[in-house]
Amino acid sequence: MSLADTTRYDVVIVGGGHNALVAAAYLARAGRSVVVLERLDAVGGAAVSERPWRGVDARVSRYSYLVSLLPPRIVADLGLRIDLRRRRYSSYTPDPADPSRGVLIDTRDAAATEDSFTRTFGDADEAARYRAFNERLAKLARAVFPTMTEPLPTADELRERVGDDELWTALTERPLGDLLRSSLETDLVRGVALTDGLIGTFAASDDPSLAQNRCFLYHVVGGDWNVPVGGMGAVTAELERAAREAGAEILTGVDVISVTPDGEVHGVTDRPVSFRGALVLSGVGPAVLADLLTAGGTSVGAPPEPEGSQIKVNMLLSRLPRLKDAAVSAEAAFSGTLHVNESLTQLDSAFIAATGGMLPDPLPVEVYCHSLTDPSILGPELRESGAQTLTLFGLHVPHRLIADEDPVAAGARLLAAAQHSLESVLDEPLRDCIMRTPEGTLCIEAKTTSDLERALNLTGGDIFHGGLSWPWSEGRATRPAARWGVETAHARILLCGSGARRGGAVSGIGGQNAAMAALEILGE
Repeated sequence: MSLADTTRYDVVIVGGGHNALVAAAYLARAGRSVVVLERLDAVGGAAVSERPWRGVDARVSRYSYLVSLLPPRIVADLGLRIDLRRRRYSSYTPDPADPSRGVLIDTRDAAATEDSFTRTFGDADEAARYRAFNERLAKLARAVFPTMTEPLPTADELRERVGDDELWTALTERPLGDLLRSSLETDLVRGVALTDGLIGTFAASDDPSLAQNRCFLYHVVGGDWNVPVGGMGAVTAELERAAREAGAEILTGVDVISVTPDGEVHGVTDRPVSFRGALVLSGVGPAVLADLLTAGGTSVGAPPEPEGSQIKVNMLLSRLPRLKDAAVSAEAAFSGTLHVNESLTQLDSAFIAATGGMLPDPLPVEVYCHSLTDPSILGPELRESGAQTLTLFGLHVPHRLIADEDPVAAGARLLAAAQHSLESVLDEPLRDCIMRTPEGTLCIEAKTTSDLERALNLTGGDIFHGGLSWPWSEGRATRPAARWGVETAHARILLCGSGARRGGAVSGIGGQNAAMAALEILGE
């Protein structure tokens, strides 16, 4: 293909995930010509809603499922019409030693929460400690979160803004387990807090890498984990609308096969296609980008190999199952996050087992019901029948455990482990509550790291495109791209996805940061 056949833009974006759409919307609104190239038939990446069961009118957030870190600034800047609802209950955590009791954290009723702690532990002191711990973290979040859409601050600047040197040191220099043990006394509540450091992250509470600390920080600074009305697909649809209305071109079914440092992007549809941009923004993971650059003839060093560490299970139930704890309604337990087998000791034991090549038993899982907060994802007949969706997220299932296994067999094995763990706190078999399709198939599916790798091109099934980074610079950044944490080894190629310094989760932050850096570069 000759240069005359190449379509030229200010910015070519590889990959059509939600971050790419954010970047495209910002750039197009600024008057820049921009094209988004997506391999699949629809944009959104992991932030999509689908009907996975034939003949069943239920739309589930198939991969990503809750929204926390999406800054109000991005929503306002792009004019997004999205409804994010806070869940009435934060969480319910049965006592693994006695599942007939547990801790229910009610966001609207502090007295009920304290009573729940008292019933489980014999006194209310842990409730006070947990409340104080979260208030301390909230102060940190108020200092850090606003900086996520600004040029990278330095660590010293953020430390000063936080105003709690002891907390800063505990969170950024010492393993998270130390902070949890000094702040909370019960193994169960320490585990509830630790889970925020382990979503998609394979680490122990005392891991010297501090990977769990970085994951914890991102989960804390975003505040509440909210339910997107209409499912994750509604968020993506709004981002796509904003990008298209601003003038961005979005092409689906384009399989990008190579990228060059000078901004040339080659792909295939039903024929070869070529694009050239003054800049290229990469919405794919750094490992995928490295492969594309290599295919384009550029010698690059191999980035660290990403590894996801989770299983996600989507279910449709005819009704919510009964709990062994008769004092807590199923609606209260499942509308927030139901933590199962997630005490700190259990989480660390699961990590040790998985490090040794064994599937944890019991598998730590957390579960919630989207449809209790947003019934719109179910058709009228399902709503009237009392049907509910259920989402389960299993921890400490590193990709290495199933990488060489048949995907179907791996999915079945992990699904059985997840179901067994959940049933340890239920008063009836889960299977009795699972709906069936008109063809008689159970309405349940498991999405493993292998599934994410195959369906979404997430290397190793890593939902973060690689290890999370601290959201600050290590020194004084001078290049526009470095100012925003989106730089690569090539000046004309920027990261705009979860692999950017402040990427991760459904936040749009990677896309906004990349757009700001791109506008600074293009304006020079």
